[in-house]
Amino acid sequence: MHELILHHYPTSPFAEKTRLMLGFKQLSWRSVMIPPIMPKPDLTALTGGYRKTPVLQIGADIYCDSALIGQRLETEKSTPALFPEGQAFNVASFAQWADSQVFLHAVSLVFQPESVAARFGKLPPEFLKVFIADRSTLFNGGLATRVPLEVAKHQWPTIMARLQQQLEREPGDFLFGEASLADIAMAHSLWFLRGTPVTAPLVDGYPAVATWLARVLDFGHGSFSEMSGEEAISIARDATPAALPEAVLVDPNGFAVGQQVAISAIDYGVDAVEGELIFSGTEELILRREDPRAGTVHVHFPRLGFAIKAL
Repeated sequence: MHELILHHYPTSPFAEKTRLMLGFKQLSWRSVMIPPIMPKPDLTALTGGYRKTPVLQIGADIYCDSALIGQRLETEKSTPALFPEGQAFNVASFAQWADSQVFLHAVSLVFQPESVAARFGKLPPEFLKVFIADRSTLFNGGLATRVPLEVAKHQWPTIMARLQQQLEREPGDFLFGEASLADIAMAHSLWFLRGTPVTAPLVDGYPAVATWLARVLDFGHGSFSEMSGEEAISIARDATPAALPEAVLVDPNGFAVGQQVAISAIDYGVDAVEGELIFSGTEELILRREDPRAGTVHVHFPRLGFAIKAL
């Protein structure tokens, strides 16, 4: 049985989402620190070009996107459930909304000039310049659009008031009664906002939300130890990918197993990964690819939020 290896960096909101999922399930894992900006040579040796954070590695199987990582963690340890019985559709749909709309609002608010000055003020100006340049190209070619700051400021009170109302009226301690992925997906954007005194009041000004957020962050990150990127690549190279799932979908666009394809995110960070399509299911796509350093790896993507093209 291979260890869970998370490739991430400390300030990534979606990495925090994944760390909280690991903590919620009280899983043990290995931590590989990656750069917050490109290039990321060790990571892309495993993914084939996917650049977003985080990535979960299990042996020679590489899982891209936190939504798919959540599903994989659910199979790793079924309880406590990220998708409680009878609530899977509600939880997954809410999490998708939080990961897109709420997150994009949070990004706009976090990267307003006053917040940037507070967040990055102690970093070298050269790094900040490179970081901003990297993030400025992240939306190129994708369907997601930046939320203008004035729009984010205008709409944020509605988002938070609705969240506070739900928490005040819910008989349990969490959004859907019992803790689920919905709580974690909403929490990571608020955690991001609390990173500076400029944006923290946008969360802390709602007492029920702040109390609930502290409860979610108390899930912690599980038990982990550090690992180097080189060691993670060696593990992939020496491992054999896991057996493929059995429930194959007849692809609605005619893509067939064995075909050479490229898969990319459709929202932002749309760098394509090329390889052989070896599985096409209702939730997941898997590519087989060969890398000079990592050997044969299976790279997993969710169907939602990703596009596939023939080569």
